[in-house]
Amino acid sequence: MLQQILRDMYIDPELLAELNDEQKQILFYKMREEQLRRWKEREEKARMEEAVLRKTARRKQSNGKHVQWLRGKDGEVWVWVMGEAPGDKPYEQISEELIAERARQQAQKEAEELWRQKEAEITKKFRDAMAQEKARIVAEKWKIEIEDRKAAKLEEEKIQEELKKREEEERQKGEEQIRQQEEIRAKELYLSLKQAQQHSQHSDDDQEWEEQLRRSKAADEERSHRARRARDEYRRQSLRAIQKGRVAGLSNLFQGTSLNNVQEIKLNDDSGSPLLSLSAASSNIWERPSRPFSRDVIIRWFKEEQIPRRAGFERNTSRIAQWFHGIISRQEAEELLMNKSEGAFLVRVSEKIWGYALSYRQQSGFKHFLVDASGDFYSFLGVDPNRHATLTDLIDFHKEEIITSSGGELLLEPCGQQKNPPDYSPLFE
Repeated sequence: MLQQILRDMYIDPELLAELNDEQKQILFYKMREEQLRRWKEREEKARMEEAVLRKTARRKQSNGKHVQWLRGKDGEVWVWVMGEAPGDKPYEQISEELIAERARQQAQKEAEELWRQKEAEITKKFRDAMAQEKARIVAEKWKIEIEDRKAAKLEEEKIQEELKKREEEERQKGEEQIRQQEEIRAKELYLSLKQAQQHSQHSDDDQEWEEQLRRSKAADEERSHRARRARDEYRRQSLRAIQKGRVAGLSNLFQGTSLNNVQEIKLNDDSGSPLLSLSAASSNIWERPSRPFSRDVIIRWFKEEQIPRRAGFERNTSRIAQWFHGIISRQEAEELLMNKSEGAFLVRVSEKIWGYALSYRQQSGFKHFLVDASGDFYSFLGVDPNRHATLTDLIDFHKEEIITSSGGELLLEPCGQQKNPPDYSPLFE
C-alpha cells in the first residue's frame, strides 16, 4: 500500500482521514523524500543533456572561431593583469591553492571509496555473526517453555550488545585508518600535482578547469553529506532493530495448528458462543480489486485470503481472539473503548484498505493505526517497519514493545464483544 502511494504520489482523502497525526507526518515525509529523489533524477538528466548540447555546439564552432574584444569606457580594449589590481592574489598563491584543493579532493575521494569497502566488510561480518547467533539461540532456546524464553532473550540481548560494541570499535578503527591514509594520499597528490604544474604551460582551458573544479567540489560536498546521512540512518535503524530483539517470523516455530485442518471455528464473545462451521469455498476464482469498495467485497476478501492465514484467531487454537472485531466504524470502536482504561485496544476490519485498523484507548482520547495486510505480511502503515507473519504476531509483539516512541503505546487490555451475535459473525458465515 505504501509503495502504491509513493508511486502515484496520491492518497485517497478517506484513507488519509483514517491516519493519526504521527502517521500523516511520517507519510508526508516519505512523499517529500520521493519528490526530492524524482527532482534530482530530472536535474541529472537535464545536466547530461546540457553537457551533450554544449559539446555539440563546441564542435560546430570549431570551424568558425572569432574573437570579440571587451572594451572599456574610453573605447579602448579593456585589459586586466592578474595580481596587479587591488585585492588580487598573486598567481603563484592561486595556483598553490588550486593544486592543494585538487589534491585534497582526490585524496578524499579515494578515502571515501576505501571507507565504503571497509564499511561493507564490517557490516557483512557482524550482520552474519548476529544472524548465526540468533539462529543458534532460536534453535536451542525458543523450543523451551514460555518461562525459559525470558532467559533466552536476556542472553540474546547480551550477545547482541557485545557484537554491537565490537562493531563500533571496528568502525572507529577503520575510520582512523582511512583518515590517516587520506592525509598521506593528499600530501602525495599535492607533490605530484605541484611537479606537474611546474613543468606544464598554461592554456586556454584554465577557465574550464576552474569551473570543473568548482563543480567537482560542490558534488563532493553533496556526496559527503548524503554519506553522513546514510550512516546516521543506518546506525539508528540498527540500534532500533537490536532494541526490538525479535523476528516476527519466529512465531511459526510455535504455531502448531493449521486452519486447513480445522473444520469449525469458535466465535469468541463474552458469553462464549458455540462453534460456527466454515462456509464452503467459492467456486469462482477470487481476484482482489485494487481497493475495497463494498462490504461484500471485504467479506469475500477476508474469507478467501485472511481465514487461511488465521487472521483474528488465538495462537494455536481455533477460537477467535478477544480483541478481534468485524467491519465496524471508527465511531463504534471508540464507543466500545469509551469506558476502558488506558492501554485497551481492539482490531477491526478496515473499509479503506486491504487490512485492519487498530483502535487504542489513551489517557486523553483514542488513536487509530492502519495495519496493511495487502502483502504476505502484516505491518503498521507508515509507523513501524517491522513485518509480522500473522496478525496475532503483530498484536503479541506490541504487548511488550511500544508502537511509537512519542506515544509509548502498549497493548494491555483487549476489548471484547458487547453484542450477541458478535459483530464479526458475517465474516465467518
